[in-house]
Amino acid sequence: MIQSLLIANRGEIACRIIRTAREMGIRTVAVYSDADAKALHVREADEAVHIGPSPARESYLVGEKIIAAAKATGAEAIHPGYGFLSENAEFAQAVIDAGLVWVGPKPSSITAMGLKDAAKALMADAGVPVTPGYMGANQDPAFLAQQAAEIGYPVLIKAVAGGGGKGMRKVDCAADFADALASCQREAAASFGNAHVLIEKYILTPRHIEVQVFGDTHGNVVHLFERDCSLQRRHQKVIEEAPAPGMDDATRQQLCAAAVRAAKAVDYVGAGTIEFIADASEGLRADRIWFMEMNTRLQVEHPVTEEITGVDLVEWQLRVASGEPLPLTQDDLAIDGWAMEARLYAEDPAKGFLPSTGPLELFQLPDHIGRVDTGVQEGAEVSPFYDPMIAKLIAHGEDREAARETLSEMLEDSAVWPVKTNAAFLIRALDHPDFVAGAVDTGLIGRDGEAMTAAPEPSAAALTNAAMAMVPRSLQAGFRLNAPDVRSAPFLLDGKRVDVALHGPGTDEPAPAMLVAEAGAVWQLTPWRVEGGAGGAASDGAILSPMPGKIIAVAVAAGEPVTKGQKLLTLEAMKMEHSLIAPFDGVVAELNATPGAQVQVEALLARIEAAG
Repeated sequence: MIQSLLIANRGEIACRIIRTAREMGIRTVAVYSDADAKALHVREADEAVHIGPSPARESYLVGEKIIAAAKATGAEAIHPGYGFLSENAEFAQAVIDAGLVWVGPKPSSITAMGLKDAAKALMADAGVPVTPGYMGANQDPAFLAQQAAEIGYPVLIKAVAGGGGKGMRKVDCAADFADALASCQREAAASFGNAHVLIEKYILTPRHIEVQVFGDTHGNVVHLFERDCSLQRRHQKVIEEAPAPGMDDATRQQLCAAAVRAAKAVDYVGAGTIEFIADASEGLRADRIWFMEMNTRLQVEHPVTEEITGVDLVEWQLRVASGEPLPLTQDDLAIDGWAMEARLYAEDPAKGFLPSTGPLELFQLPDHIGRVDTGVQEGAEVSPFYDPMIAKLIAHGEDREAARETLSEMLEDSAVWPVKTNAAFLIRALDHPDFVAGAVDTGLIGRDGEAMTAAPEPSAAALTNAAMAMVPRSLQAGFRLNAPDVRSAPFLLDGKRVDVALHGPGTDEPAPAMLVAEAGAVWQLTPWRVEGGAGGAASDGAILSPMPGKIIAVAVAAGEPVTKGQKLLTLEAMKMEHSLIAPFDGVVAELNATPGAQVQVEALLARIEAAG
């Protein structure tokens, strides 16, 4: 058995791996960048090594530094987690060449499945059904546009080296193809160093079904059943569950058998996921489920599989990497109940899901129900350098409804401030009638997301309870002499005036401010101040950078007329592209943005003057 392990990752997954390694008696070594010097994974590991500046390309993506850290600390093995270098075949080979144990699949398997076009061809040869589309080498934009037209709109452009929803665009008509292709290629080149794309038919009622597979060095391959990851936003998974709603035994058997064939076709070792796209217009049918891609690593959503099978997948990874056979056979594995996972992100759904950064002055997640996997704690800082996921909340129940209710309760009991999170959005998604019924497809949030993303508001009762902790007892007493014990007074809720009903005795020690936590959202209530009641209007035409980032495209020029909703420029931050748009019809009166420029949060990028 491996005795010492370096985790080449950060955040939640690094803490997750450390937890299992500790239970197995394995010494752990963490690596960290400047931004993560005080991170939870650094404190939880037995030893930690600094590997460079905050940007991932200068730290977590530099394989030489990670291998050097392993050698310097005497680590025998390297676990890559997910993201970063986890699916980099060259890094995997370098680890092996350095005499270290690679906790993952063979480099040849990563290579075989790493490019979506080559993987699809390989799967077709192995008898695994694949989605119709173009997977060739010709990347000429005009040729790709022609292929898209022949496939028939809508189509999906996907980076061949992509993952995590990046380098992927749905295109509904030919007029939008060129812009979508250029944006997809830019994002793919920035995220994966490879701008090549493939094009495939976009399924109109798509379900995203994936199968967890596991192989060992003794020729054994098993599946651990399926997960449904259909609730997505911009091709990124939001809520995952296992098993898949509406999956019958016969379809499950055929689907999982195809996944095992796919894994055996590349001599797979370790944890992997075979992802399928299903046309659910007539329910889940084996003849309408096609291979999309294979993720040659542990998945973010692996806990739901652990919850329904009772298996610790990280323990399996470490045992298989140590040369042991799989702990269980296929006949030993069975589904027990239902599990759901929600990804808690530091982002503001009401502002287009813009990432939210800063200190976690309040970070409280439920500890009495469910399972929470996180890599941060109260007092930590959410930086702009990495993915904004700060926790995963996982619920298990006897059936789907029990799991759904538990997960909703966990989200309602979460409180994070001043960083914004998507908890309220997740609660609304769980309560959506289609999700409750199990009738989810990947377009649900795109269709009904407006209601889910509206800014939440605290209840009157929650405001009253908070306000009464700020009202002196003597002030309240005066109003009880000749009038009912109820009145209202103005306060500021996150800087905006709100009238709050007051009743009760007040307090001898009034608080200067109160946090109001309800249904996954948190607000700050402060006393009313006249000078604070007139905050700057959001409609003054100033286009400010919502976060630190890099300008990658400017679509307008100074003096140019623009219309409401028109894209002005594109900002790259937290590994995603963000479009900044005109708030109203007008003219570009000021333009301070140039492609390639690094900008800070709230930097004035442009100013729009309203049309006369």
